[in-house]
Amino acid sequence: MLPRRILGQTDIQVSALGLGTVKFGRNQGVKYPHHFELPSDQQINELLNQAQELGINVLDTAPAYGQSETRLGQLIRNRHDWVIIDKVGEQFNAGHSSFDFSPEAMRQSLENSLRLLKTDYIDILLLHSDGRDMELIDEGCLETLAHFQEEGKIRSYGLSGKSLEGALACLKQSDVAMVTYHPHYRDEEKALDYAAKHQKSCLIKKALASGHIHSIEQAQEHLRFCYQHPGCSSIVVGTLNPEHLKQNAAAFLS
Repeated sequence: MLPRRILGQTDIQVSALGLGTVKFGRNQGVKYPHHFELPSDQQINELLNQAQELGINVLDTAPAYGQSETRLGQLIRNRHDWVIIDKVGEQFNAGHSSFDFSPEAMRQSLENSLRLLKTDYIDILLLHSDGRDMELIDEGCLETLAHFQEEGKIRSYGLSGKSLEGALACLKQSDVAMVTYHPHYRDEEKALDYAAKHQKSCLIKKALASGHIHSIEQAQEHLRFCYQHPGCSSIVVGTLNPEHLKQNAAAFLS
């Protein structure tokens, strides 16, 4: 079974590998090297079952991932077995993204996500940054998420950002930041250092360079590199290929 770490100062345990679900619901305007068809319900069910068998308990979704939330809400069984990462701020409709970080829009987004996922709470809710990381934090967006936590609608919160500065500022106010990190991109490594020192957590995105790694050995090397940092709690990797999921999990078991 995959190792697990505690998320920041919460009681949430997350598996070393998380399953990203953008490919469950969106194949437009994504930065993967090859076009792909959206999976069938049967394919998604098989991936979810395999993930659980491997010890994966983290699912990463967002309103910006097209039909991902809807499909997860229809197909997930035993919701409490999963740690769900969701986001607010970005919507994707008719092939285009739009952003709104007003308190009203974020509340509406959260309520819609809860409805689609057929749950009454989100484990980890992140600001889905449009690149203005510091502006969003300075404007009080994290305080809005803190209110959602006080209401019991979310268990933890933070930022999926695009800068080291944003990640560091986020970690000073919240439990978790989602950062880009792998052996050939270490610009945000100081956020992981800060997390390790202050009992906070980083979730890793784009560890496999958004699908631009083409060998099993290199993929596993990237995953092991990321997880060896004590500031890393979980690495989110999206796939529709059961064999790739198994190979990625093997990086933590060998």
